[in-house]
Amino acid sequence: MALRKTFDQELQHAKDEILLLGSMVEEAVISSMTALKKRDVEASQAIYEKDQKINEKRFEIENKVMILIATQQPMAGDLRLLASMLDVASELERMGDYAKGIATINIRMGDTPPLKPLIDLPRMADKATDMLHRALTAFVTADAVTAKAIPLEDDEVDALYNQIYRELMTFIIQDPTTIERANFLLWAAHNLERMADRVTNICERTLFVATGEIKEFRATDDEKKSE
Repeated sequence: MALRKTFDQELQHAKDEILLLGSMVEEAVISSMTALKKRDVEASQAIYEKDQKINEKRFEIENKVMILIATQQPMAGDLRLLASMLDVASELERMGDYAKGIATINIRMGDTPPLKPLIDLPRMADKATDMLHRALTAFVTADAVTAKAIPLEDDEVDALYNQIYRELMTFIIQDPTTIERANFLLWAAHNLERMADRVTNICERTLFVATGEIKEFRATDDEKKSE
């Protein structure tokens, strides 16, 4: 019984670390977008450098999980959770790379003014980080219902991405000299769109933890409507 109590405490600590890593990623994404809007290159440089802390936290979690698997002989349900934590930590680290990518964009733009006012990009960032926050809460509580619902919201992120893409293509058609500035914003939008996709991956792992079911949530529009 004492061994199980210790294991449960260690498992809860690992969950807390996943949430901490998630909060670090959320902060990085929002900060990178704020810096881009304000054209704050110094802030972007700080985000770029802080990405190393996100990487280190990922490896700390992985080391902790591997030790638990090797020393505690977890039962099936706990083993699913621990194995899924490895995947989730990896997904979060990649999201941190997306935030670093947006910071890099701002640094590379230098004094060049943005091609258009940043309206839909911040909306994408807000939506993606909100989805991530709720997805991680669902993961640590094994909330399959929420995990199934969140991926349906990815349509909103995709719609914003498509809107940005169409607007930028219009600028390029009207004035081909704007290609580089358009590409900067398209790169940022792509990073946020991919972040939302990785949130869906976390939701898939949550369903696996809760039910043992392995299912991809990337359904067609018709399939999403039928669900």
